Amino acid sequence: MATHHHDHNHGHGHAPANGRLLRWALALTLGFAAVEAVGGWLSGSLALLGDAGHMLTDSVSLGLAALAARVAQRPPSARHSYGLGRIEVLAALVNGAFMLAVVAGIAVAALDRFANPREVAGGTVLVVAALGLVVNLGAAWLLHGGEGLNVRGALLHVMGDLLGSVAAIASGAVILLTGWTPIDPILSLVICVLILFASFNLLREGVHVLMEGVPPHLDLPEVGRTLAEVEGVHSVHDLHIWVPDSGMTALSAHVVVEDLKDWEVLLDRLHDVLRAEFGIEHATLQPEPLHKPLHPMPFEEAPHRGPSAE
Repeated sequence: MATHHHDHNHGHGHAPANGRLLRWALALTLGFAAVEAVGGWLSGSLALLGDAGHMLTDSVSLGLAALAARVAQRPPSARHSYGLGRIEVLAALVNGAFMLAVVAGIAVAALDRFANPREVAGGTVLVVAALGLVVNLGAAWLLHGGEGLNVRGALLHVMGDLLGSVAAIASGAVILLTGWTPIDPILSLVICVLILFASFNLLREGVHVLMEGVPPHLDLPEVGRTLAEVEGVHSVHDLHIWVPDSGMTALSAHVVVEDLKDWEVLLDRLHDVLRAEFGIEHATLQPEPLHKPLHPMPFEEAPHRGPSAE
């Protein structure tokens, strides 16, 4: 009989605090994305508009992350036995697709700007981008105190915003000092590359989770070897590791044991190893005896007991 053990919190104990951090970061990022968009429009800076687009995509990411953190707190049900934590994965895929659409729009505008140059107000670009850098630093500081994959993913997006703000500052400074306006579409394409990397990483990770792949930080053979080395374990097979949601890692395996009488003690030992070595709290382990009992003789081969001879 399979023995099932896990932490019913599913790693969502920090979700309320994470949700607050994400909402504050969302307010900062979305508010300044609007400021940058207006500044980019008034100054004619595509780099500033590109950074505003990058901040907008990250605002969507933060909003989806905050929503996911809230929904993920709902307990498992008869219909969703793992809960709704995987909504974070769906949010990541939607966000990644949205970011790709933004990249396409910025890239088309940048190529058009090479063919049709426009005057850019370098001073406005410099001031607005510098303020954006401060806002991004504040958002990064907020998220740095959070825990979990959801928050770490949002922090990576904010760090991308930081680089975008630096690119916009560089564009404003070059235009202000030299008047060389091609730097603006060039740096806007640099921002596009940043968004592309973030988008592809996000989409790849989301698809990997939906395909129930092994988490990147874990090595399946290594986990199997470690379990097999526990005293009392002969071997491990049918080992599977996947991520039901970003707050937990699940494992299932068949464990061949030397003596089934020691299974209860051995089970606790295996869970301790999984928790300490790999951070896996949710494991379903099926014990199997090393020496299986002999099968009884088929009924047709059993000695026949007919009526007694008279």
